[in-house]
Amino acid sequence: MNNQIIRWGIIGTGRIARAFAEGLRYTNNGKLCATASRNLEKARVFAQEWNIPYAFGTYEEIAQSDEVDAVYIATPHSAHAENAILCMRNQKAVLCEKPFAVNAKEVETMIRVSKEENVLLMEGMWSRFPPLMNELRDWLKEGKLGEIRTLHADFGFLPKIKDPDGRLFNLELAGGSLLDLGIYPVSLASMVLGKPTDLQTLANMGNTGVDEQAAWIFRYSNGALAVLLSSLECETRQEAFIAGSIGNVRIHKQCWKPQKMTFTETNSEKSETIEMPFEGNGFNYEAESFASLLLEGKKESPIMPLDESLQIMQQMDEIRKEWPLTYPMDSK
Repeated sequence: MNNQIIRWGIIGTGRIARAFAEGLRYTNNGKLCATASRNLEKARVFAQEWNIPYAFGTYEEIAQSDEVDAVYIATPHSAHAENAILCMRNQKAVLCEKPFAVNAKEVETMIRVSKEENVLLMEGMWSRFPPLMNELRDWLKEGKLGEIRTLHADFGFLPKIKDPDGRLFNLELAGGSLLDLGIYPVSLASMVLGKPTDLQTLANMGNTGVDEQAAWIFRYSNGALAVLLSSLECETRQEAFIAGSIGNVRIHKQCWKPQKMTFTETNSEKSETIEMPFEGNGFNYEAESFASLLLEGKKESPIMPLDESLQIMQQMDEIRKEWPLTYPMDSK
């Protein structure tokens, strides 16, 4: 491994893979060296598009390649655990696109393998890493808002085409609004308020058997509440609002792509707005953070810890159980 630069490989050649490839262009400690697809021609086309030296027609090849230090998993959620484990068993550090996997059982296995192989593993929750979120965490740590009492967050959009075989609506691919979109509000609530003590939830189930719109309320040990929503039926405000005993923060649209927030002091006209536009497309922040950890010999991220990723997946398992919604992977 080069002392300064991490050699990246990407498994998958879809939209998310392209976004990550674009993000890597804005990092100082990583370069894209390899890509892999089950279809070699797709891998070659992707490699030519992004000027990547190595293209593989199997995931095993990229996992075993001596030209790769770390792998970004950009396949559908249903394949995350399998792909990540393959790479870790071959001593590759793994950054796995959110959601980490389909259920807590898969995440537990991924974490166990990372410890057995002594390799770095992190969930690619890219919304945690932009500069604005560092500022928000500082505000929370210093008590700028006081005691947090409520959090509202949503993420909904209306797909142009409702493809029953696409990843958003296909039960076999662990589709639905919760895993694809709801992960953002759930992760934000976890970062701000921690682990909830109980929850209530409702969902609209579509013809393909997955949730097309859902809402849930988390309650915490101090009585705080988080009211969260995900939707594939309409475009929502895509904002977050965090209210405490001293003041509140509004993370402006799009809260999952955080670049602007406004703090307002309670019972006062005092407010301040902070804007921190992305340098790059946002994926560069998680990629650079991950590469720094790998270069330092770390096995876990303090911004997106493995235990927290597991807790988040356990929460989503509990939400699905209430509807109920079962994926084929749940019985494995």
